[in-house]
Amino acid sequence: MPTPHIQQRKTAALHRGPPGESLTADSNLMLRSGNEMPVIGLGTWMLTSHTPESVQHAFEIGYRMVDTSSDYMTQPGIGKAMRRYGDGREALYIVMKVEPEENGYDATRRNLEELKLAYANLVLIHRAPEKGVGEKLWEQLLQARADGLTRDIGVCSYKIEQLKTLGENTGELPAVHQIEWSPFGHSLDMLSFCTAREIVLQAYCPLTRGKRLKDERLAEIAARHGKSTAQVILRWNLQHGVVPIPKAYREDHQRDNLDIFDFVLDENDMGTLDGLNEHFSALEKLEYL
Repeated sequence: MPTPHIQQRKTAALHRGPPGESLTADSNLMLRSGNEMPVIGLGTWMLTSHTPESVQHAFEIGYRMVDTSSDYMTQPGIGKAMRRYGDGREALYIVMKVEPEENGYDATRRNLEELKLAYANLVLIHRAPEKGVGEKLWEQLLQARADGLTRDIGVCSYKIEQLKTLGENTGELPAVHQIEWSPFGHSLDMLSFCTAREIVLQAYCPLTRGKRLKDERLAEIAARHGKSTAQVILRWNLQHGVVPIPKAYREDHQRDNLDIFDFVLDENDMGTLDGLNEHFSALEKLEYL
């Protein structure tokens, strides 16, 4: 199975071995477009208290990507943190979203105005439309990209057939597919489909909102590596070539979630974690199945 190209920011050397083994916090995934995306990001759903300070701390300790949406109520604070960042806008990666009932172009402009930014790195359709696959919305995002409002575009929580239809009807597949993804709820069929088509998977709720972190099988692997169960889950994502975006408000949790680049899960570990899958969702159901 082909794996996403992984590029180191400092060396610009492509890593072509098993996903995850040579990664650092500075590593990037190369998208189909040729643009780069960090291998881990900060989720900001409900991060409405002290947002600028929390996001600024994340940047200071090594995060370079932040995920948001207008309904998270975090965009003004994130924009403020990004403008404070000493290394400049080009060093950071912002993911934002448009709703299926919106005009994609207008919503992109409106979100950028709220963030006070000139462009986004990635704009996603926040969820699949109730009917159809959103071809008109996709065309509006294609125009937004052509006009420089975003570098890349993608979707959230589409089923495989919906991804196929979107590509067939518009001539372009998403660069990124963001879905709920954890050892307890995932689809290796979706991973195989996306990897074969150079669609990078991003994982939201990768830590199950804390609901499954005390699982004994997970804890056993964590103890063997001297890591927390959350760190093992995030490492599992990386080694599958999936980009996790865990939410973390507390500074110690932000640091812990980034401390996942000094160990490797072996084949037995990965197999055990894959075997935990019961299509669990912290949000009632996995929308992409």
